[in-house]
Amino acid sequence: QVQLVESGGGLVQAGGSLRLSCAASGRTFSRYAMGWFRQAPGKEREFVAAISWSGGSIVYGDSVKGRFTISRGNAKNTVYLQMNSLKPEDTAVYYCAADEGRTPVVIDEWYNYWGQGTQVTVSS
Repeated sequence: QVQLVESGGGLVQAGGSLRLSCAASGRTFSRYAMGWFRQAPGKEREFVAAISWSGGSIVYGDSVKGRFTISRGNAKNTVYLQMNSLKPEDTAVYYCAADEGRTPVVIDEWYNYWGQGTQVTVSS
């Protein structure tokens, strides 16, 4: 069982940066691939980024490539999402998720555990 808690969301102007964190409980965090998703009002949940259990394999959604960076600190049981050059269209609730497989996964249904989400709002 893994429990996930996101933090770091907030209000930022377009062009600014935020760093999201996702703290995981449980001793087996390093065995899970981790992902970030987001959902804007009235829209479907969208894949943002995912990272393998070792951190050696990373995948990004097309809309965030070159602007967002996912990383993980297994010693701290934490996964991060550094978001730069933010745009108003990045406004959404951001969720982290854990997958019992070891490779990064882009399909939300494949994830086993989810956090409660953190709101990111980008003003123009």
